[in-house]
Amino acid sequence: MHPSEVLFQGKRQPLLLAACDHYAGSEKLMRKSIALQQELGPLFDITFDCEDGASAGSEESHAQMIAGLLLSDENQFNRIGVRVHDVDSPFFARDVEIICAAAARLAYIAVPKVGGVQDTMLAIDLINHHARRAGRDNLPVHILIETHGALRDAYAIAALPQVECLSFGIMDFVSAHYGAIPAAAMRTPGQFTHPLVVRAKLEVAAACHAHGKVPSHNVTTDVRDSAVVANDAQRATAEFGYTRMWSIHPDHIKPIIKAFTPRLSEVNEASNILTEAQRADWGPIAQNGRLHDRASYRYYWTVLQRAKLAGLGLPEAAAALLNAPSSSTTEN
Repeated sequence: MHPSEVLFQGKRQPLLLAACDHYAGSEKLMRKSIALQQELGPLFDITFDCEDGASAGSEESHAQMIAGLLLSDENQFNRIGVRVHDVDSPFFARDVEIICAAAARLAYIAVPKVGGVQDTMLAIDLINHHARRAGRDNLPVHILIETHGALRDAYAIAALPQVECLSFGIMDFVSAHYGAIPAAAMRTPGQFTHPLVVRAKLEVAAACHAHGKVPSHNVTTDVRDSAVVANDAQRATAEFGYTRMWSIHPDHIKPIIKAFTPRLSEVNEASNILTEAQRADWGPIAQNGRLHDRASYRYYWTVLQRAKLAGLGLPEAAAALLNAPSSSTTEN
């Protein structure tokens, strides 16, 4: 049996996505982002933005431009998603219709400012209606948690099968408190210390992990200092359990990827433990005086997957584990 089949025993494995989700609003920035993705490879996702990217009066032409880019040869890896207008916007339905025409090349649709699980379900129904017309079933959906209602329903939203990621939108969330949370809580260090913001971040992360989905941390608003981005990303993953983070500037991408990538020492440790576990038919082992069983094997299996997703070179034994054929591919 494939290691994943042994370790998860028929249960759905937690979803993994690239550590960085880079937002681009204008056509110029979209093309720059695509060029960078072509250079680095699919180590990060790109989200084209209809909500804040379109100028007033050009919402439909903006969405059509995005659909054209999705279907173009420039979209080499099919790892570009789109944030549409919010569900209460008069432009939401048309955004979805236009973008879903390119559903075959679309990584996901991101829906902002939902009021709760009911809004999310209605949005998914509309997305499915248009995506199926383009021949795509179960198009992944990312939901931005920015309102009180969405935070209240975070667990229910994360439980929806088509939802693969919850993104915390700190600026709208803080603004929704109408001054009760200071503006300093939108940035470091306040974003990691203000109790209401900390509570929200933890709720989003916990909801995702309860259902095997991906929690995506909010942006760093400081676009000039990459050290701030690196610090924010490190705290997001080490202290708050996030596995993905937004970027709003090309200089943010590499620091985010680096912060979320397992250290080489941990990758080597994971490789050694899992290789020995496989030899023991996945029974308990002791390595360096420490007991390991399937609980820790699942942890180290995820370490290897995250390292591979980040483009990190893997030890030969680890690569063999990850690339081993599953029973479903060998039965025939």
